[in-house]
Amino acid sequence: MCRRRGAIVASVPLAGLRIVSGGETLRRYQFNTMTARHYFCGNCGIYTHHQRRSNPDQYGYNIACLEGVDPFDLPGPIPVGDGVNHPADR
Repeated sequence: MCRRRGAIVASVPLAGLRIVSGGETLRRYQFNTMTARHYFCGNCGIYTHHQRRSNPDQYGYNIACLEGVDPFDLPGPIPVGDGVNHPADR
């Protein structure tokens, strides 16, 4: 997982996520146990969402990819995924 990911990640059940545009440019990345499925934009490289390793019935998603949400306007502090430390590894 890239250490520069820097995403603010929220969770949603698998049925709770809908790609409304750009789905054709998404690319999938898997590593380690190959359980989680990480998706990113094939054009710009931004992390969009992933099917969780810790709970495969959920997606984690990057709130910066939600239309109308500016992650810099959210009240903090907000935990940011650093791409190194995974909660399931503790």
